[in-house]
Amino acid sequence: MHNTNEINVWDRFVRSFHWSLVVTFTVCYLTEDDFMDIHVWSGYAIMVLLALRFVWGFIGTEHARFSDFVYRPSMVWAYTRDVLLLRAKRYIGHNPAGGAMIILFFISLILATVSGIVLYGADEHAGPLASMMSGVSESTEEILEEVHEFFANFTVLLVVVHLGGVLFESLLHRENLIRAMINGRKKA
Repeated sequence: MHNTNEINVWDRFVRSFHWSLVVTFTVCYLTEDDFMDIHVWSGYAIMVLLALRFVWGFIGTEHARFSDFVYRPSMVWAYTRDVLLLRAKRYIGHNPAGGAMIILFFISLILATVSGIVLYGADEHAGPLASMMSGVSESTEEILEEVHEFFANFTVLLVVVHLGGVLFESLLHRENLIRAMINGRKKA
């Protein structure tokens, strides 16, 4: 039974993508050196999830579409200022700061996974780029590793900022945004 004061906002695909990405990124991050097979396969899973979400950003439901939550930088800054002044407008879908965070997540995760595949080919002589990356210098491998680790750690920073934003917005608008990402519904 649904509360009549609530509306459906996040479709099943968006919610499944979100929580699947949480799990696969956590597994990938925690298995970094000790369980390379798990690390690699969870990295591939992240790539597949991102590709599916990218497509869904164009053909999905209203609030899943990029056109619903990608805003000009000036709007993101204005919204962020309004949040800090405790006067931010409530959005049914993602607010401008949340939309910007999604884009940053996409960029960081794409760069982390692509650099991981390149590094895997160079360092382990495995994966789809193994033949192309064979014979690279040790210094190149070290640079690739630094790039990969930077974007993995930058993604963790984004997660922390995202969680802080979700909690702050939940308090500001008196709305449980975590529950909304579980059941897909928000107050009307």
